[in-house]
Amino acid sequence: MHQLLAELMGTALMIIFGVGVHADTVLNDTKYHGSGHLFAITTWAFGISIVLFIFPTVSINPAMALTQFFLGNISFITFVETSIFEMIGGVLGAVIVYVMYADQFKHSYDKVDNVVIRNIFSTAPGVRNLPRNFFVEFFATFVFLTGILAIATIKTPGVVPIGVGLLVWAIGMGMGGPTGFAMNQARDLGPRIAFALLPIKNKANADWQYGLIVPGLAPFCGAVAAFLFSKFYLGM
Repeated sequence: MHQLLAELMGTALMIIFGVGVHADTVLNDTKYHGSGHLFAITTWAFGISIVLFIFPTVSINPAMALTQFFLGNISFITFVETSIFEMIGGVLGAVIVYVMYADQFKHSYDKVDNVVIRNIFSTAPGVRNLPRNFFVEFFATFVFLTGILAIATIKTPGVVPIGVGLLVWAIGMGMGGPTGFAMNQARDLGPRIAFALLPIKNKANADWQYGLIVPGLAPFCGAVAAFLFSKFYLGM
């Protein structure tokens, strides 16, 4: 239970940093309105590093948990339990962000596009092309998970949190443009659930078709590829 609570709290904190920075850049009357993608991606990267310093044993990602199951490091039941607690953490983190930015949400109704407000919580493609969007998320997740596994072999204290943060930063810059680089069901579907439940005025459709197919399924396929590459090429 201690580990599951760490997954919940770690995921929630990751979402507070990530969804929070999108609220900060999109909504009216924030201190950093319009700061742009570099500001947002850097906050995601640094935020994940901080989460891993506080909760060093967490995966905060059902796709990573699946990879660990395939590698034989956790049981299937643990994978399921971990994923559930991570998803709950994703919902909780997004709700906390909404409470923090409630005044800014009110000041943005009818002034900021409803789809843009939805995209504070969840990812969306720059160009909607589901097969290509799926491939982007699959490949980005494959690189992400393989990179984490490689970084984790370095036992020097502090390397893993900083290395994973740099990895997130690089993937966000190089591969994030087409889809917003979810690479993690708890990062996208958790806040997407929160968006559907929160009392946001005139909210856009949550777009579950995209959510379940691209950030929902593609990261699991990326996890399978990361497992195969790590086991049969890297020898893990």
